[in-house]
Amino acid sequence: MEPEPYSESQAEPQSEPDMESLLAKHLEEQAQCVAKRGDVRLGRIIEISEEGALVDIGLKREGFVPIRDLRQMEEAEEQEIVAGDEVPVMVVNTRDQDGYVELSLYRARLEKDWIKAEQLLESGEIYETEITGYNRGGLTVQFGRIRGFIPLSHVVGLPRGLRDPERRDRLAAMVGQKIGLRAIEVNRNERRLIFSQRQAYRSWQRMRKRQLLEELQVGQRRHGIVSSITNFGAFVDLGGMDGLVHVSELAWRHVDDPREIVQVGDEVEVVVLEVDRSRERIGLSIKQTLEDPWDTVEERYRANQLVEGRVTRVAEIGAFIELEPGIEGLLHTSELIGSPNVTAQEVLKPGQVLPLKVLRVEPGRRRIGLSARRVQQEEWERWATERDAREAEASVEPQEEEVAELEPQGEEAAELEEPEPQGEEETIVEPEESVEPAPEPVGETEEPVAEQDTAPGTPSATAEE
Repeated sequence: MEPEPYSESQAEPQSEPDMESLLAKHLEEQAQCVAKRGDVRLGRIIEISEEGALVDIGLKREGFVPIRDLRQMEEAEEQEIVAGDEVPVMVVNTRDQDGYVELSLYRARLEKDWIKAEQLLESGEIYETEITGYNRGGLTVQFGRIRGFIPLSHVVGLPRGLRDPERRDRLAAMVGQKIGLRAIEVNRNERRLIFSQRQAYRSWQRMRKRQLLEELQVGQRRHGIVSSITNFGAFVDLGGMDGLVHVSELAWRHVDDPREIVQVGDEVEVVVLEVDRSRERIGLSIKQTLEDPWDTVEERYRANQLVEGRVTRVAEIGAFIELEPGIEGLLHTSELIGSPNVTAQEVLKPGQVLPLKVLRVEPGRRRIGLSARRVQQEEWERWATERDAREAEASVEPQEEEVAELEPQGEEAAELEEPEPQGEEETIVEPEESVEPAPEPVGETEEPVAEQDTAPGTPSATAEE
């Protein structure tokens, strides 16, 4: 006989309770299976209380982040977490004492940094960061919430064989510097993250150079360090590439030697004058960061004023005279003593100092007209007397200091058989012995003042023609 067919109507009432229990059991097992310890999931903050944060992680049970974990986030200066935020969390325990899935925000973000480090190692990309510390073995840097390490053998510019004190000083001086690194070892289990500066150095230099050329704009102000000096200017490291400050852009005054203004290692502020991306050249200026003396020249000079100037260059049209750093005027041949029978080359030489009268001041054209023949006799005499007094005072003061240091004191002086009268033998050079006599004012037929001895000097390109 064939078996009677199975009656669903008879079996259904008996199977309903079993299906519900099986479904509940399946969901429970699924939750237990999906929420494994160490998993990192994306959750949404439901509520934050004094005990911690309640988080929806898409399972049957909510997750819970203890308050101690949130405080770790605060100590790490993380962004404040608020209800509604979607955040990565790590499963620490599938069920805590209250039945929640125990979660950690801090460990999730730490784990995320390890994943990024592994990706960095695999790609070989350059990581740019700042040196945060050092120890006997090398330098330390921060990679998110992970501390990375650079062994001494992978530090650029650190010679081998240095003694401990000198090595420590060099490492300490590097703290705060921005460098490029390449990951060479990432071990999440042993919590080891090792970087190399040496392997990344050339690539990082090229990368910084490209970045700098792209972001630099004419007119920007930048800080840099003087890296080298030549006769035609100074090179300034802008952090990845050097720019040139031409000698004419070092100061508002004329500069013969760039070393008068800057030294290697000086930190300077510069203005970007030119960016040639195709030729990879940068033009900079230091003087553009300083006040232009021509902006206030009318406050210091006026027509018919008696001034003192130094000859910087002699030309056919006359002599260029420096009145102060950055301010030069023109003494035209027509305003020389003895003109028109003399030329500037005959009576003047670079470095000579002489009194002059201001004829006119033209700030817009950056010009000052000067005259020697309009200086009156009494003005010449007064200027010469004041000059002699200044030179005599300058020659006496150092000798007084030297005598004071050598003068014996107390018992030491008494032991000398013939004490030297320091005050009497102090050499005070008389003006007629150490200083040339002041030139007497002359008329148009007499010898010009230009015959005085002077020190060499040079001209500016902005004087009046």
